[in-house]
Amino acid sequence: MLHGVDISAHNTSYDATDQDFVFIKATEGRSYASPHRADQAAKARGAGCVVGFYHFLWPGNIEAQARYFVGKCDAKEGDLLAADWETTSSGSHASGAQKDQFLREVKKLAPHHRVLLYTNVSFWKGHDTSSYAADGLWIADYVSPGKPRIKDKWLFHQHTNRPLDKNVARFEDRDALRKWAAQGKE
Repeated sequence: MLHGVDISAHNTSYDATDQDFVFIKATEGRSYASPHRADQAAKARGAGCVVGFYHFLWPGNIEAQARYFVGKCDAKEGDLLAADWETTSSGSHASGAQKDQFLREVKKLAPHHRVLLYTNVSFWKGHDTSSYAADGLWIADYVSPGKPRIKDKWLFHQHTNRPLDKNVARFEDRDALRKWAAQGKE
């Protein structure tokens, strides 16, 4: 299994050494773009990591959020793109249909990138109705690495948030992840 972290603007001094991949929060809603996303991506690339960007999804204005995300994340060839689907700071959340719409819109706007769904077990089991995760499921469940409590196939597993959000991925090695990421379309 591969190891990686996911970070936001709060993690400006993260260490990419010994990581295989780094997911970076790029945007949220239609108005927030992390001011550190480019520097964080450069650090990850400098360490030889596969880079991914994610968008924190809010309910409403789904097409506009997808355009904002794709336009702001500045993804390079082989980068992964993801939707972060969970409860917002206001206590709301995008519906399952909105989640699906966002993933499909990002795939349409960025057809040469793999697109993932990040969510937690509670959302996956309690709010999802379609099991649609675009090119792959990235599941959060704070249990032993690689053993999330779901029956569905997953590619990435966030298993802790201390001291950073730590993840594992179901790929044989970094080259296998790079090859998969570079394939873009399903």
